[in-house]
Amino acid sequence: MTAAIIVAAGQGTRMGPGVDKLFLEVAGAPVVAHTWARFDGAACIDSIVIVVRPGMEQAFRELAAEFGFSKPWRLAIGGKERQHSVWNGLEALEPTAGVVAIQDGARPCTSEEQIRATIDAARRTGAAVAAQPVTDTIKESDDGKTIARHLDRSRLWAVQTPQTFRVAVIRQALVKVTQRGLVVTDDTAACELIGQPVALVAGTTPNPKVTTRGDLPYVELLLKKMPSLTRVDAGLR
Repeated sequence: MTAAIIVAAGQGTRMGPGVDKLFLEVAGAPVVAHTWARFDGAACIDSIVIVVRPGMEQAFRELAAEFGFSKPWRLAIGGKERQHSVWNGLEALEPTAGVVAIQDGARPCTSEEQIRATIDAARRTGAAVAAQPVTDTIKESDDGKTIARHLDRSRLWAVQTPQTFRVAVIRQALVKVTQRGLVVTDDTAACELIGQPVALVAGTTPNPKVTTRGDLPYVELLLKKMPSLTRVDAGLR
C-alpha cells in the first residue's frame, strides 16, 4: 500500500501576519485544495494523511466535502517543527502502508508522473526525491553582502516534493534526528544521518512551491494547463 502525507501545518510567515498561504485562492480554489486533488486523483496513491495546525481540522473537513475528495483520508496534528509534523503523519498512516510520499501543502502543481516516479525509485532505493538540476550560476556569501566563492552548479540540485520513502526508512531516519537533538527542514536530510541513499528524480514539468504572493500568477498559469482531475481543477465551487 502506498500513502501520501500532505504537510499543511506551517505558518507561512513570508506571506505576512494573518495570511494563510494554503487557503489563498488560485485557479478557482485554495492552494492546498489543488495539492490534495493531485494526490486524490493519482492512481498510485491509496490513502492520504493531511497534517494540519491545531484548530484547523474543521476547515480541512469542509474542504474535503466541498471538493468531493474520494480517496480515504485522515487528519493528523502538526508539531513544533516540520520533522514533528511528518512524524505525526507517519503515526496516522494505515498499518499496511509500505511506501509514503511526503508533500508540501503549498506545492499544487505536482504531476501524477512525478509522484509515480518517486514511488518507483523509493521502492528500489529506499528513498527518493523530486528534484531539478540547478541552472543558475550559484555564488556563496559569508556575510550576505559580497560573494565569497563560486559553486560548481553541475553538482547542485534543487530538491522539491514529493520526498518518498519506504515507511521503515523514514521512521528510522527521524528517530535518529530526535536522538541527536537536531532540526531538519528537509525530510531527505534525515536520511543522511543513517547513511540511506536518496535517489534524485528529475521532473519533466514545473513543480513550484507557493512561498510569496508573487508566486501565484505563475502557479495559476501552470494549473490551468494541467489535466483536470476533479472539480477543483475545473474551478467549480
